[in-house]
Amino acid sequence: MKRALIVQGGWDGHEPVLVSKVFQKMLEEEGFLVEIHDTLECLSDAENLKNYDLIIPVWTMGTIPSDYVHNVSVAVSLGTGLAGCHGGMCDSFRNEVEWQFMTGAQWVAHPGNDGVEYMVHVSNDDYFTKGLSDFKVCSEQYYLHIDPAIKIYATTTFPVVDGPHASNGNVEIPVVYTKMWGEGKVFYSSLGHHADIFDIPEAYEIMRRGFLYAAR
Repeated sequence: MKRALIVQGGWDGHEPVLVSKVFQKMLEEEGFLVEIHDTLECLSDAENLKNYDLIIPVWTMGTIPSDYVHNVSVAVSLGTGLAGCHGGMCDSFRNEVEWQFMTGAQWVAHPGNDGVEYMVHVSNDDYFTKGLSDFKVCSEQYYLHIDPAIKIYATTTFPVVDGPHASNGNVEIPVVYTKMWGEGKVFYSSLGHHADIFDIPEAYEIMRRGFLYAAR
Protein backbone atom coordinates (compact mmCIF):
# COMPACT_ATOMS: atom_id res chain seq x y z
CA MET A 1 0.00 0.00 0.00
CA LYS A 2 1.39 3.40 -0.97
CA ARG A 3 1.79 5.98 1.79
CA ALA A 4 0.88 9.66 1.41
CA LEU A 5 1.63 12.49 3.81
CA ILE A 6 -0.61 15.57 3.76
CA VAL A 7 0.67 18.58 5.69
CA GLN A 8 -2.16 21.08 6.24
CA GLY A 9 -2.11 24.58 7.69
CA GLY A 10 -1.13 28.14 6.96
CA TRP A 11 -3.63 30.75 5.82
CA ASP A 12 -7.19 29.64 6.63
CA GLY A 13 -8.65 31.43 3.60
CA HIS A 14 -7.51 28.56 1.39
CA GLU A 15 -9.50 26.05 3.44
CA PRO A 16 -6.57 23.72 4.17
CA VAL A 17 -8.65 21.32 6.25
CA LEU A 18 -11.41 20.99 3.65
CA VAL A 19 -8.94 20.68 0.75
CA SER A 20 -7.04 18.01 2.69
CA LYS A 21 -10.25 16.04 3.20
CA VAL A 22 -10.92 16.10 -0.54
CA PHE A 23 -7.38 14.86 -1.21
CA GLN A 24 -7.58 12.21 1.49
CA LYS A 25 -10.76 10.75 0.01
CA MET A 26 -9.31 10.91 -3.50
CA LEU A 27 -6.16 9.05 -2.44
CA GLU A 28 -7.90 6.47 -0.26
CA GLU A 29 -10.12 5.56 -3.19
CA GLU A 30 -6.87 4.82 -5.07
CA GLY A 31 -5.64 2.54 -2.29
CA PHE A 32 -3.28 4.94 -0.48
CA LEU A 33 -2.69 4.97 3.26
CA VAL A 34 -3.01 8.66 4.10
CA GLU A 35 -1.62 10.57 7.08
CA ILE A 36 -2.65 14.16 7.78
CA HIS A 37 -0.57 16.41 10.02
CA ASP A 38 -1.51 19.94 11.03
CA THR A 39 1.96 20.98 12.19
CA LEU A 40 5.24 21.13 10.30
CA GLU A 41 7.00 18.97 12.88
CA CYS A 42 6.38 15.90 10.74
CA LEU A 43 8.95 17.34 8.32
CA SER A 44 11.69 17.32 10.95
CA ASP A 45 12.48 13.60 10.58
CA ALA A 46 14.51 13.38 7.40
CA GLU A 47 14.75 9.59 7.40
CA ASN A 48 11.03 9.06 7.94
CA LEU A 49 10.12 11.33 5.03
CA LYS A 50 11.95 8.97 2.69
CA ASN A 51 9.40 6.26 3.56
CA TYR A 52 6.50 8.12 1.96
CA ASP A 53 5.54 7.61 -1.67
CA LEU A 54 3.93 11.04 -1.89
CA ILE A 55 4.11 14.31 0.06
CA ILE A 56 1.26 16.82 -0.38
CA PRO A 57 1.69 20.30 1.09
CA VAL A 58 -1.55 22.18 1.77
CA TRP A 59 0.09 25.12 3.54
CA THR A 60 -0.23 28.69 2.26
CA MET A 61 2.35 31.28 3.35
CA GLY A 62 3.75 30.88 6.84
CA THR A 63 7.32 30.18 7.86
CA ILE A 64 9.27 26.96 8.16
CA PRO A 65 12.72 26.01 9.44
CA SER A 66 15.10 25.78 6.50
CA ASP A 67 16.22 22.32 7.56
CA TYR A 68 12.62 21.05 7.19
CA VAL A 69 12.61 22.29 3.60
CA HIS A 70 15.92 20.57 3.02
CA ASN A 71 14.53 17.32 4.46
CA VAL A 72 11.66 17.40 1.96
CA SER A 73 14.04 18.27 -0.84
CA VAL A 74 16.26 15.28 -0.09
CA ALA A 75 13.30 12.89 0.19
CA VAL A 76 11.91 14.05 -3.15
CA SER A 77 15.32 13.88 -4.81
CA LEU A 78 15.49 10.22 -3.77
CA GLY A 79 12.11 9.36 -5.30
CA THR A 80 9.30 10.49 -3.01
CA GLY A 81 6.70 12.34 -5.07
CA LEU A 82 5.63 15.93 -4.37
CA ALA A 83 2.22 17.18 -5.51
CA GLY A 84 -0.03 20.05 -4.60
CA CYS A 85 -2.26 22.88 -5.72
CA HIS A 86 -2.80 26.62 -5.65
CA GLY A 87 -1.24 28.49 -2.72
CA GLY A 88 -0.93 25.30 -0.72
CA MET A 89 2.24 24.42 -2.63
CA CYS A 90 3.37 27.40 -4.70
CA ASP A 91 2.68 30.15 -2.20
CA SER A 92 4.15 28.30 0.78
CA PHE A 93 7.08 29.67 2.78
CA ARG A 94 7.84 32.74 0.68
CA ASN A 95 11.27 33.26 2.19
CA GLU A 96 12.49 29.74 1.34
CA VAL A 97 14.04 29.82 -2.11
CA GLU A 98 14.91 26.11 -1.96
CA TRP A 99 11.17 25.41 -1.69
CA GLN A 100 10.48 27.55 -4.76
CA PHE A 101 13.34 25.91 -6.69
CA MET A 102 11.95 22.44 -5.90
CA THR A 103 8.27 23.20 -6.55
CA GLY A 104 8.85 25.01 -9.85
CA ALA A 105 6.89 28.24 -9.43
CA GLN A 106 5.89 31.04 -7.09
CA TRP A 107 2.57 32.86 -6.98
CA VAL A 108 2.95 36.61 -7.46
CA ALA A 109 -0.57 37.90 -8.28
CA HIS A 110 -4.23 37.09 -8.90
CA PRO A 111 -5.65 40.16 -10.69
CA GLY A 112 -9.28 40.65 -9.71
CA ASN A 113 -8.89 38.37 -6.68
CA ASP A 114 -11.54 35.69 -6.16
CA GLY A 115 -14.55 35.34 -8.45
CA VAL A 116 -12.79 35.91 -11.77
CA GLU A 117 -14.20 33.85 -14.65
CA TYR A 118 -11.44 32.44 -16.83
CA MET A 119 -10.75 29.51 -19.10
CA VAL A 120 -8.34 26.67 -18.53
CA HIS A 121 -6.91 25.50 -21.85
CA VAL A 122 -5.81 21.87 -21.85
CA SER A 123 -3.55 19.86 -24.11
CA ASN A 124 -5.82 16.86 -24.34
CA ASP A 125 -3.29 14.44 -25.78
CA ASP A 126 -1.34 14.29 -22.50
CA TYR A 127 -1.82 11.90 -19.58
CA PHE A 128 -3.12 14.60 -17.24
CA THR A 129 -5.70 16.02 -19.64
CA LYS A 130 -6.43 13.18 -22.09
CA GLY A 131 -10.15 13.07 -22.87
CA LEU A 132 -10.78 16.45 -21.23
CA SER A 133 -11.80 19.70 -22.88
CA ASP A 134 -11.11 23.33 -22.01
CA PHE A 135 -13.21 24.39 -19.04
CA LYS A 136 -14.33 27.53 -17.24
CA VAL A 137 -13.40 28.36 -13.65
CA CYS A 138 -14.71 31.12 -11.37
CA SER A 139 -11.95 31.59 -8.81
CA GLU A 140 -8.56 33.22 -8.40
CA GLN A 141 -6.56 33.27 -11.62
CA TYR A 142 -2.97 32.64 -10.58
CA TYR A 143 -0.14 34.58 -12.18
CA LEU A 144 3.04 32.57 -11.53
CA HIS A 145 6.74 33.15 -11.87
CA ILE A 146 7.94 29.84 -13.26
CA ASP A 147 10.97 27.61 -13.58
CA PRO A 148 11.81 27.19 -17.30
CA ALA A 149 12.39 23.48 -16.61
CA ILE A 150 8.70 22.73 -16.07
CA LYS A 151 6.57 20.80 -18.57
CA ILE A 152 3.19 22.45 -19.08
CA TYR A 153 -0.11 20.61 -19.68
CA ALA A 154 -2.73 23.35 -19.18
CA THR A 155 -2.64 27.15 -19.31
CA THR A 156 -4.75 30.23 -18.78
CA THR A 157 -4.58 33.52 -20.66
CA PHE A 158 -3.98 36.90 -19.02
CA PRO A 159 -5.34 39.54 -18.90
CA VAL A 160 -8.93 38.85 -17.95
CA VAL A 161 -8.96 41.71 -15.45
CA ASP A 162 -7.35 45.00 -16.49
CA GLY A 163 -4.27 46.29 -14.69
CA PRO A 164 -0.65 47.32 -15.29
CA HIS A 165 0.15 43.81 -16.49
CA ALA A 166 -2.31 44.20 -19.38
CA SER A 167 0.18 46.46 -21.21
CA ASN A 168 2.08 43.30 -22.17
CA GLY A 169 -0.84 41.87 -24.16
CA ASN A 170 -1.93 38.27 -23.93
CA VAL A 171 0.29 36.05 -21.79
CA GLU A 172 -0.12 32.29 -21.28
CA ILE A 173 0.53 31.21 -17.69
CA PRO A 174 0.69 27.54 -16.64
CA VAL A 175 -2.18 26.00 -14.70
CA VAL A 176 -0.89 22.40 -14.67
CA TYR A 177 2.75 21.37 -14.88
CA THR A 178 5.35 18.82 -13.82
CA LYS A 179 9.08 18.84 -13.23
CA MET A 180 11.71 16.47 -11.92
CA TRP A 181 13.66 16.94 -8.70
CA GLY A 182 16.39 14.35 -8.75
CA GLU A 183 14.58 11.02 -8.94
CA GLY A 184 11.32 12.51 -7.66
CA LYS A 185 8.36 13.75 -9.69
CA VAL A 186 6.75 17.10 -8.92
CA PHE A 187 3.16 17.89 -9.95
CA TYR A 188 1.26 21.17 -9.56
CA SER A 189 -2.16 22.58 -10.40
CA SER A 190 -2.90 26.24 -9.71
CA LEU A 191 -6.59 25.43 -9.17
CA GLY A 192 -7.78 25.08 -5.58
CA HIS A 193 -8.54 28.46 -3.95
CA HIS A 194 -11.40 26.74 -2.13
CA ALA A 195 -12.24 23.06 -1.79
CA ASP A 196 -15.31 23.39 -4.00
CA ILE A 197 -13.11 23.92 -7.08
CA PHE A 198 -12.78 20.14 -7.08
CA ASP A 199 -16.52 19.84 -7.66
CA ILE A 200 -15.55 20.68 -11.25
CA PRO A 201 -14.97 17.22 -12.79
CA GLU A 202 -12.00 18.33 -14.88
CA ALA A 203 -10.23 19.95 -11.90
CA TYR A 204 -10.82 16.83 -9.79
CA GLU A 205 -9.62 14.43 -12.47
CA ILE A 206 -6.47 16.41 -13.24
CA MET A 207 -5.57 16.43 -9.53
CA ARG A 208 -6.24 12.70 -9.18
CA ARG A 209 -4.04 11.90 -12.16
CA GLY A 210 -1.37 14.21 -10.80
CA PHE A 211 -1.21 12.38 -7.49
CA LEU A 212 -0.95 9.01 -9.21
CA TYR A 213 1.76 10.32 -11.51
CA ALA A 214 3.90 11.85 -8.78
CA ALA A 215 3.72 8.99 -6.28
CA ARG A 216 6.80 6.81 -6.13
